Amino acid sequence: MERVTGIGGIFFKTADPKRLAAWYAKHLGVPVEAWGGASFNWREHARPDVEGTTVWSPFAQDTEYFGPNGASFMVNFRVRDLEAMLGQLRRARVKVDPKVEVSEFGPFGWFTDPDGRRVELWQPPAPRRPREAKAKAKPKARRRKRS
Repeated sequence: MERVTGIGGIFFKTADPKRLAAWYAKHLGVPVEAWGGASFNWREHARPDVEGTTVWSPFAQDTEYFGPNGASFMVNFRVRDLEAMLGQLRRARVKVDPKVEVSEFGPFGWFTDPDGRRVELWQPPAPRRPREAKAKAKPKARRRKRS
């Protein structure tokens, strides 16, 4: 059985994403990046050589990215095998979005929970070996559509 491996990010709506991000930066020290959100980097407990990221990102109030239900937030869960997880959900008759988005940050898929909330699943790219990691520059954080 497939299981989530962690939280990849939390995304929420606000009337003024830039203003709110600046507030969080000022009052809580959230490291807001030029793309408007923050990436918190960490290492896996069981495999300390593997880095991970959790994203915090405010979205415009009128975004359609969270689906048609009007939810004010969306959670992104990390998964080991996106296709296996989506297949498992389909077999359980969960409403799964047929679209899968593949980018330099890995593949993303979505489903709708019983309350009608859109949930994002993310399979991070395979970790690079230490030599590869030193040879390549640190990847930029995933930029989200803000519409």
